[in-house]
Amino acid sequence: MSSASQQAAQHHRIDYIEFNVTDLAATKRFYSTVFGWSFEDYGPAYSAFNDGRLSGGFTTDGAVTPGGPLIVLYSRDLEATLDRVRKAGGVITKNIFSFPGGRRFEFTDPSGHRLAVWTEP
Repeated sequence: MSSASQQAAQHHRIDYIEFNVTDLAATKRFYSTVFGWSFEDYGPAYSAFNDGRLSGGFTTDGAVTPGGPLIVLYSRDLEATLDRVRKAGGVITKNIFSFPGGRRFEFTDPSGHRLAVWTEP
């Protein structure tokens, strides 16, 4: 796919997500352990991440604030992912529950960001 057609395919889609975090090393350890994300550091206060499909960044340059959009991740094995989140220091805020499209749980990461993980029924 050409660069122009790749850009057209990305039109109006999330391209990058940036999180303010309190501890960059702990954040990288958490997301690497639970989801296998890779990182590229850009100085001591910023690290870009890639989950294999979407890129984003973690920065300590801003205040962590509650709320904001709910980022939802997908898992083929919801129970195993929930266990990995717990073991890596995440806090489960809603245990696994069913919704019309499948099942999911919600958690907070070490900096207090609220996320969810879902799977098909």
